Amino acid sequence: MRIEKTIYLDHQATTPVDSRVFAEMSPYFAKSFGNPHSADHVLGWESSQAIEAAAATIGDLIGADADEIIFTSGATEANNLALLGLARRAAGGKRKRLLVGATEHKCVLAASRALQQQLEYDVQYLPVDQQGIIDLSMLEQQLSEEVLLVSIAPVNNEIGTIQDIHAISKLIRASGALLHCDGAQAPCAIDMTDMAEFADLLSLSAHKIYGPKGMGALYIRRDLHAQIEPLIYGGGQQGDLRSGTVPVPLCVGMAAAARLFCSSDAEGERYRLRALTTEFINQVQSLSWPILLNGPEDARRHPGNANLRFDGFDAQDILRTLQPHLAASTGAACTSGIPEPSHVLRAIGLSADQAEASIRFSLGRGTTDEDIQSAVGLIDDTLARLSRADLLRLA
Repeated sequence: MRIEKTIYLDHQATTPVDSRVFAEMSPYFAKSFGNPHSADHVLGWESSQAIEAAAATIGDLIGADADEIIFTSGATEANNLALLGLARRAAGGKRKRLLVGATEHKCVLAASRALQQQLEYDVQYLPVDQQGIIDLSMLEQQLSEEVLLVSIAPVNNEIGTIQDIHAISKLIRASGALLHCDGAQAPCAIDMTDMAEFADLLSLSAHKIYGPKGMGALYIRRDLHAQIEPLIYGGGQQGDLRSGTVPVPLCVGMAAAARLFCSSDAEGERYRLRALTTEFINQVQSLSWPILLNGPEDARRHPGNANLRFDGFDAQDILRTLQPHLAASTGAACTSGIPEPSHVLRAIGLSADQAEASIRFSLGRGTTDEDIQSAVGLIDDTLARLSRADLLRLA
């Protein structure tokens, strides 16, 4: 898809709101605007019903019930509620260890570090192989009666690795520990309809699935509700787990987006996206420079993900030169304004230089064959320009 002059290939960062989603949201901004917690009049009742229907639809996406869905401001809050909420309530018990995938999102890593510092939880980071896949034998060795929670994302946000959550869950359940999944990237990549059978807590994000920003959800298995300490206190909304007025338009929008991934068209969309991404990767790798794919090369990668390494180049230089014609991202974190190599790429064995030569291109629902052809041409021209500039500097 194009946004004016820009080809957009950064769908794993955020997606545009689907026109069908926007149409369902619109009435709740100005017409059906009642507070869903106003129990004394019809406008409040209508909004409350919309929230209940939205929770049910999002539950359908993962195989959960409506009362197991807690609305949040996004996946970051959902991840924090899962980790901090569970661990704070369990503090002082015999289960004082947390196992976290080495390639988890920064908010999961930060929350686990906070628990380590504040409540003295023992946090172990689970290694991955060169494709970003969790070492199941290492996971099994680490599991014990002291482990409270394991946090592993079904689909990685940088290199697109798809984990075998079924096998992971089987090992964890045998130990009596709980499994949390950061599922923000998962709906675009895999069928989620049975995920609630395997995960005890699961975070979701609306803006990663063509819904609105500022909206997410946390699935909490019904019997675990009493074991979660709220992060936000107030009027006791959402079963006292997350107080605050629930934003009806955003909830309706997230549900509308989720419904599209529950439809029979969802798998066909993933198939089309994988074929398009494979063609993009093949065309880029056919250029005159050594360009390598980071992460899985097969079906264990997000269908829209292409994390490519341009050895001998700096990713930031490439992206700057591509502006304003192509939008992609490095995936690198920025802490206190100091750029650092991606922890995900370092975890799969890349050097700092290799990580800093890598760019994540992520294709999406609106990406076309024409976009791919144009993007490859732009990348080719950019690499040629940067190579000429290097030669001039050396002359």
